Amino acid sequence: MGQPTGYMENSVSYSAIEDVQLLSWENAPKYCLQLTIPGGTVLLQAANSYLRDQWFHSLQWKKKIYKYKKVLSNPSRWEVVLKEIRTLVDMALTSPLQDDSINQAPLEIVSKLLSENTNLTTQEHENIIVAIAPLLENNHPPPDLCEFFCKHCRERPRSMVVIEVFTPVVQRILKHNMDFGKCPRLRLFTQEYILALNELNAGMEVVKKFIQSMHGPTGHCPHPRVLPNLVAVCLAAIYSCYEEFINSRDNSPSLKEIRNGCQQPCDRKPTLPLRLLHPSPDLVSQEATLSEARHKSVVVASSEIHVEVERTSTAKPALTASAGNDSEPNLIDCLMVSPACSTMSIELGPQADRTLGCYVEILKLLSDYDDWRPSLLEVTNVTEAACGSPVVSPPVRQVHSCLLSVRAGKDGWFQLYSPGGVACDDDGELFASMVHILMGSCYKTKKFLLSLAENKLGPCMLLALRGNQTMVEILCLMLEYNIIDNNDTQLQIISTLESTDVGKRMYEQLCDRQRELKELQRKGGPTRLTLPSKSTDADLARLLSSGSFGNLENLSLAFTNVTSACAEHLIKLPSLKQLNLWSTQFGDAGLRLLSEHLTMLQVLNLCETPVTDAGLLALSSMKSLCSLNMNSTKLSADTYEDLKAKLPNLKEVDVRYTEAW
Repeated sequence: MGQPTGYMENSVSYSAIEDVQLLSWENAPKYCLQLTIPGGTVLLQAANSYLRDQWFHSLQWKKKIYKYKKVLSNPSRWEVVLKEIRTLVDMALTSPLQDDSINQAPLEIVSKLLSENTNLTTQEHENIIVAIAPLLENNHPPPDLCEFFCKHCRERPRSMVVIEVFTPVVQRILKHNMDFGKCPRLRLFTQEYILALNELNAGMEVVKKFIQSMHGPTGHCPHPRVLPNLVAVCLAAIYSCYEEFINSRDNSPSLKEIRNGCQQPCDRKPTLPLRLLHPSPDLVSQEATLSEARHKSVVVASSEIHVEVERTSTAKPALTASAGNDSEPNLIDCLMVSPACSTMSIELGPQADRTLGCYVEILKLLSDYDDWRPSLLEVTNVTEAACGSPVVSPPVRQVHSCLLSVRAGKDGWFQLYSPGGVACDDDGELFASMVHILMGSCYKTKKFLLSLAENKLGPCMLLALRGNQTMVEILCLMLEYNIIDNNDTQLQIISTLESTDVGKRMYEQLCDRQRELKELQRKGGPTRLTLPSKSTDADLARLLSSGSFGNLENLSLAFTNVTSACAEHLIKLPSLKQLNLWSTQFGDAGLRLLSEHLTMLQVLNLCETPVTDAGLLALSSMKSLCSLNMNSTKLSADTYEDLKAKLPNLKEVDVRYTEAW
């Protein structure tokens, strides 16, 4: 079985250990344990008495755990099972071992017991929950136990167990949980617990007291994880109310479809962009102004939820608001929507309606705390700009910090939702709203305009080119306050303004005040021009048609969405010498057209474009080319040799990551 010293040849299972003793006679080896097993004994010698005692208690613990697993795996009488569970809990609480598994192991045994015995009575459920309650004071319940607790909250929301046992458990989860993504059932349990509180006679008053207990009596909550955890629970619960509808519109199978077999693609409805509006029983007339809608608070009391579906219609937006409540609007009340939308209704079931009402009200409660209100902007996608009105009342400095920077060195919502930002999915509509709110409060200053000019001038010009009035105003202010020093950039801004009716009108008003701006355009337009990223062929056409560009020598369309279709506008630029098409969709057809007309072009950047030999061969007629970038194109070695032979002035060539490299 073993050997005098060293490692054992064969392992000994814990279930095979019949007894464990400390060797205590006078001449016994120091720091040894004696394990009695079938067929003999094994001596284990530790380095010191502390380690020996740890081994002793660990082996005793393992033996008892195996015993309880065996006893509880085949329950016969539940009064005996309950007694064994209580003994198991006492053993865990009195063990001298300091390890998380000491308390988690009994919880997992009980969790498995409950999952394998679903026919227990309600009283038996409650007795088991009360028995394991002491272990839950300092430990999160395992996933299966969370599911059991969820079921109890749904079926017995008025049970005293919910208040007396679950409350400290949920409080611990909210104070100490670091990531619901790793333990989603903790979030579901917290969600069901709060709904159970809402089912009590006092309803939201009980929920309100619970939120107060989580915040604490002072003006500042001492637990930094409480707010983000509460918001995560609220948003997940609100999302669950619309989950079936959202799954039906995004062409991905819902959980129900996965269970029943996913429907065919032809059965799905076309996708529509959607935003949720306030729950409200009635609509304000189309003539209602935004300011009127701002002063109405929402009462979530109807199962009809109004939702915005974006369309290309030019109809006035229909706003949703509630009547009969003139209190100051709340952050969550004022989730406003953008123009050019129509509304539709989603009928929610009674349970989803109660869930929605409960958790929207909780978000309102959270925004009532002064220390939580600014952070609430950071942990949700709800900003002052998204709300359509300045509905929060912290110091403006705090709102500015939340909107522009989540944390040092990281992009804020302002950067993320700008055109080209990772979160921008609405063509910059929300970004423009943010700028409008900031400019309309205390940020109509030269410093803010300077920041925009340095970091977001491209997105501002792109949105102004598309007729956004806020951005037109921003560009006019930049000219009026002399924010832009570069003459070419000033001329590009002027051309952008004159490309739309609203821009032309506001620019004319500006020129009435500053006549010298007109003189810039009379000189033949800018010599350099850079289009903002994400610009399209239509944006370029609109810009070039807005004024004179006879002096334009350098044009950069890098990282825009232009295609070969824009070539018909580029060939109308007689002075063009440098053209940057890096990372665009400009192809062979456009290249052939350019080679016929722009014979004076000197610098051409085609890096990461879809051009092939068919288009590149046409460049042989552009004898003035001295710099040509064909990096990461489908250039072949033969075509490269041909171009070198036919372009005598070519001095700088980049053919990396091509066949010719």
